[in-house]
Amino acid sequence: MKPSSPVLKSAFAIAERLRHRGFTAYFAGGCVRDFLMGREPKDVDIATSALPEDVEKTFPRTVPVGKQFGVILVMDGELSFEVATFRTEGGYQDGRHPTQVRFTGPQEDASRRDFTVNGLFFDPEAGKVIDYVGGQLDLQAGLLRAIGNPDTRFEEDKLRLMRAVRFASSLKFQIDGPTWDAVRRWSPEIHCVSPERIRDELVRTLTRSGAERGFQLLSDSGLMKEILPEIEAMKGVMQAPEYHPEGDVFTHTKIMLEKMREPTVTLAMSVLLHDVAKPVTQSLDSHGRIRFNCHAAAGARMARELMKRLRFSNDEIDKVVSAVEQHLTFKDVMNMREGKLKLFISRPNFDEELELHRLDSLSASGNLQNYEFIREKLKAFADEPLRPKPLLSGHDLIALGVKPGRGMKPLLDEAYELQLEKKINSAEEAVAWAKNRISPLNISGKDPVNEGN
Repeated sequence: MKPSSPVLKSAFAIAERLRHRGFTAYFAGGCVRDFLMGREPKDVDIATSALPEDVEKTFPRTVPVGKQFGVILVMDGELSFEVATFRTEGGYQDGRHPTQVRFTGPQEDASRRDFTVNGLFFDPEAGKVIDYVGGQLDLQAGLLRAIGNPDTRFEEDKLRLMRAVRFASSLKFQIDGPTWDAVRRWSPEIHCVSPERIRDELVRTLTRSGAERGFQLLSDSGLMKEILPEIEAMKGVMQAPEYHPEGDVFTHTKIMLEKMREPTVTLAMSVLLHDVAKPVTQSLDSHGRIRFNCHAAAGARMARELMKRLRFSNDEIDKVVSAVEQHLTFKDVMNMREGKLKLFISRPNFDEELELHRLDSLSASGNLQNYEFIREKLKAFADEPLRPKPLLSGHDLIALGVKPGRGMKPLLDEAYELQLEKKINSAEEAVAWAKNRISPLNISGKDPVNEGN
């Protein structure tokens, strides 16, 4: 490992400064694993014999993020590095955090970590890997194995159950038999972990390479039914074979996850949740055909509740709910009036919703006709504003005698669609259209077209 990037250069400098003061300083954990796998480490954690107070005295800018556990954040410009004192831990009363910490040496520190491939050290001075737990052999074998007794590791920290799934899927490793058996035994205990931490591990699993395998492992381990029972319920929910030859809803979702490429959080969650209501809306019509009536609207409600439960941000929730609610609208785009189509494709986050539709289509019938149609329309509309300022306002309608209120909205919406279709091209034309549209009996704002229907 050479100081070839800004992160590594800073990490080497921090370790050298600690050594200059007489302390041992090793790179630790995931950065060593990534280096041995030929990957550029994105961040570097440093383990040291220096006590937290020593670290604070050694560097001018520090943050005591976990000083009671021996962890100090060292700042170097815009970069930050966790510098942790070698330690052992005990007394995990809440299933997540140790109640006892004792500062010790590197071998004991390695033994308290989660998986062997994460228990490696790298000595930047000597340029060599230090392996007390057999992590290098497991890396070569592509094996994820708990350090020591798997039951002890998961009893200490239940979040490690989710981490086992994430590492196995993103690293494309097999999980060691005893470790996997322990994951399955301990999966009902995942509720000890805060929703925020579960969310973070779920997001990392679904937005990185191997998301489809992570999805399957979550189910096979029993974690899915604990944290996402709505998704586990997709298993065995069959779909109309003429549209979904791939099989049940669970399989369809898994295929979509496999086809994603570097997804955002909201795209990954939209894929996960777009059909979440199919299990609760499935029915057979009078001809025996499988139906999922109103599953998009029901799914939007379920997606909102599920994401609130996992403490996603309001912005993320709104984007995913919109994507779930609108994902069936794409089947109608070829029959939309131009104005309505412009409104549809100019909505916020439409690019992501379009990608959801592409993945949905590829993972089912494979028909991309609607997707290609929209792509052509986006090119055709590229040189014009899709949401120009409305030419007709509520004040105009009030001046024409329409009573203020919700009854004005259909008129304003219709006028705006005509404007987008270039059938109304000025404010004067808009007012003239409104005069003709409003009958003498419509002073209350009721729609004369629908009156009496």
